Amino acid sequence: MSTVRLLVLGVVRLRPEPSYGYAVRRELLSWRAETWTNVKPGSIHHALGQLAQQGCLRSLGTEGSSRGPGRTLYEITPAGEHEFLRLLETALVSVDMEELGAGIAFMDALPRARVIELLREQRARSEQIRVELLDMIPEFPSRHQAPYSTDLLELWSGVFGNLTGWTAGLLARLEAGEYRMADDPDTASGVGAG
Repeated sequence: MSTVRLLVLGVVRLRPEPSYGYAVRRELLSWRAETWTNVKPGSIHHALGQLAQQGCLRSLGTEGSSRGPGRTLYEITPAGEHEFLRLLETALVSVDMEELGAGIAFMDALPRARVIELLREQRARSEQIRVELLDMIPEFPSRHQAPYSTDLLELWSGVFGNLTGWTAGLLARLEAGEYRMADDPDTASGVGAG
């Protein structure tokens, strides 16, 4: 649920006018988020309602519609901004691909140095997991070993090795000044445009 919450808060935060569920979904579809998340339309609407109940979003009322139910407009609150930043920082250190992807989508909401710090932590965690998986291979006695466990451990260590390498490349680009970040002088509203 934290990935859905991050995506919903992030999209509502980005939009210059109050937003509603279908507009959030349409924005995420334009990013092809369905290819890198399991976010479904129902989870977007559920998250909007939950975030409003928790004070992270403010409902501005419901507009009537001639083509179906009215749409409720939302804007982010100070509590929602705090929750967004908390979820964003958590996502940027995650080794879960969906959560990390959501964090990368909104990383420009943070200062460059903070993103670099968080991604260095994520890279170290990925490398640690890779090493731990490889270290497990000799520990599996063959009589207790699940079928193909060595291959599975090598597969997952390779996944985390690739994640470590990918993160290193992103860090190099960030350290070289690529991408606009929240603290860059030309970022007028505090939200960069990647």
